[in-house]
Amino acid sequence: MEMIRWLLLLLFLVFGMSVTQAETPVSEALNDLDQVLADRDRYIQQKKARIDALMIEKRHIRPENLFFLYDRIYNEYKTFIYDSAFTYARNMQHEAYRLKDPTRIAYGRIKLAFILLSSGMFNEALDTLHAIHERQLPDTIRTELYSVLARTYYDLVDFNRDQYFTERYTQLGNQYVDSALHYLGTRSSEYLHLRSMKHLRMNNFQAASADLERMLSAFTLTDASLAIAASTLGYIYQQQGRIEDAKLMLIRASMADNRSSTKETLAILNLAELLYKDGDVVRAYAYVKHAMDDANFYGARHRKIQVAAIFPIIEGNKLDTVDRQRKLLFAYALVITVLSIITVVFAVIIYKQFKKIQEADKSIKEANASLQESNKLLQEVNNHLMEANKIKEEYIGFYFNINSEYLVKIEAFKQAIDNKLMAKKYDDIRFVVNNINLKKEREDLYFSFDKIFLKLFPDFVTTFNSFFKEEDRIVLKEGQLLNTELRIFALIRMGIHDTEKIAKILDYSINTIYNYKARVKSKSLVPNEEFERRIMQIEAI
Repeated sequence: MEMIRWLLLLLFLVFGMSVTQAETPVSEALNDLDQVLADRDRYIQQKKARIDALMIEKRHIRPENLFFLYDRIYNEYKTFIYDSAFTYARNMQHEAYRLKDPTRIAYGRIKLAFILLSSGMFNEALDTLHAIHERQLPDTIRTELYSVLARTYYDLVDFNRDQYFTERYTQLGNQYVDSALHYLGTRSSEYLHLRSMKHLRMNNFQAASADLERMLSAFTLTDASLAIAASTLGYIYQQQGRIEDAKLMLIRASMADNRSSTKETLAILNLAELLYKDGDVVRAYAYVKHAMDDANFYGARHRKIQVAAIFPIIEGNKLDTVDRQRKLLFAYALVITVLSIITVVFAVIIYKQFKKIQEADKSIKEANASLQESNKLLQEVNNHLMEANKIKEEYIGFYFNINSEYLVKIEAFKQAIDNKLMAKKYDDIRFVVNNINLKKEREDLYFSFDKIFLKLFPDFVTTFNSFFKEEDRIVLKEGQLLNTELRIFALIRMGIHDTEKIAKILDYSINTIYNYKARVKSKSLVPNEEFERRIMQIEAI
């Protein structure tokens, strides 16, 4: 009996003593979050059901109400799936232009800019917002315009992290917040949210947290608004050293994000970082995987980069933890093997330990596979960045060269006018002016664009023609680098997808550009919805 008692004590020491600890507010909240995450598919199905209902409604809606229906569909997609939200933002613009309603046109542009901002396309978002004529807008739309402009500049600060531009972007963001606050009631939740953004950027954490705490306690917020406020407050608490409070706020934000099926979010990633620093590697790994899944689902490129930056670190630490557990389990199994000689019960325990080892090996393989996928994603991002940098370098040189040429021409034109004025040959001035050949100047500009574009994409014409039957392929005239059809899709390959911008660049109407694109796509062997994606896959040298 004494021997058995000692053996049982040894087993007790090998497996570790289970110490019951009181549940803390954070551990209870984490358990609640895990339950919400377990139900995430149900929340997604609810989201899709709402979207399906709107699609059914679309079949029977009157044309004059299409704009408002597109707005409702857009709101379902804007933090759910980037591509779909972008499509319906564009649909809103088309309807607004069809109705010739300046207010709706501006509203649609704001929605488009928000989606571009959410996907990390900051320059495109700013171009879209600055194209809006704000003077005749209603106060509510003007407020939203200023709010999105402020967030764009604030996000640029976070994304670039460049000391040179930080002060300027922050100043612009603060100015737009002030403009938005001017049109808001001081007792609204939106007023508190915007003011807290400015306080935060001015490092006035106490004032920012006071606004957000009041916002959370005094108003009944939607899950989307709750998530934003709680996530921001979590960041502030973290800066103040209130780590436990920060965790509670980030948990609250993550739960709200999942209930609303919000995929464009950073709350759960920031929570994973805090848990990782506290040594809770297993939970941190699970949450960072959720963040990666959300970023991939939504399609935001800058979010993928942010998640990819921390994912390998946590994943590598988890691999070390699993490896240590595997070695420890092996030691357990060795002890149990010795003890199994005495009792069959010990043999059963050994069997269970080996089963755990097998599960640990499986986890290592899964983690390795996931790490390889992360590395592949990083490589793709790097390739895109390298290509973008090369295009920027080439076109900056092109820009300065063209401007230099035009400055020389303007100088010559000015000198000619001055000479005529000094000689009092006023009638000759008209001859000098009429001697300017705008058509030739535009053709020279196109030729320069064609030349620099084909330098970057030498296989563009060949690859483009491969999308068509032999008889439908484009045959260029002698001395011609690109024709109008090729030039339209060259601009698209450069990242200019806005038909209105293409029309302005090529001096055509929007309808003409649409007709060119439709005619080209109708002859292609590639499906219409795939055509522009295939164009974007044409690689630069």
